[in-house]
Amino acid sequence: MKLINVAGPPSSGKTSVILRLVESMKEKGRIGVVKFDCLTSFDNLSYEEAGIPVQIGFSGKICPDHFFVSNIEDAVQWGMQSGFEMLITESAGLCNRCSPYIKGILSVCVIDNLSGINTPRKIGPMLKYADIVVVTKGDIVSQAEREVFAFNITQVNPTAQIVFVNGITGQGAFILSKHLQQARDIGTTRDMKLRFTTPAAVCSYCTGETRIGESYQMGMMKKMEFGKR
Repeated sequence: MKLINVAGPPSSGKTSVILRLVESMKEKGRIGVVKFDCLTSFDNLSYEEAGIPVQIGFSGKICPDHFFVSNIEDAVQWGMQSGFEMLITESAGLCNRCSPYIKGILSVCVIDNLSGINTPRKIGPMLKYADIVVVTKGDIVSQAEREVFAFNITQVNPTAQIVFVNGITGQGAFILSKHLQQARDIGTTRDMKLRFTTPAAVCSYCTGETRIGESYQMGMMKKMEFGKR
């Protein structure tokens, strides 16, 4: 089974891209999706309407990346038992620091062309360590804006393949599917490693503290330095 990790900022069009992608790969065998989210999601309705087997998990108060790492092996085994030819995971993508990519597993970052031409420089590991960068909503901006946006992507990740995909019409999805066919077949993610560390999350606020002040701050904290005026 091929495993594909899809990540990206909120509302960048990840679900629409996956729907159009699966539609263009109907003859390639059964494809399943695992959606990792935080509090709620209605994407399962879209997947089910398209006839795509889907499982959704909510991290709740847990960091979405930590939640992903804790459950990815179970997701793979679900895919294997279901007889999928390909399993696509979709991350919550709530912070640009997140990078739910695994070494040796094809990784896709979806970003929105309407988010601003400098957005690629702000995303961090989620973009820098992706194998393929999918740009959505490029049909709404000018050719010049698309070119500047693509240039900024190459400044952050010069080796990534850049693919423009229209999440409504599906234009570009076939090209993306050709890239995904190069993904390796796996049977487990056990003993594999992440491409980048997950966000640090060991402090008093992680364990439920709500009071403000240094006396309540313990664990891994990071303080700013404010110079005197």
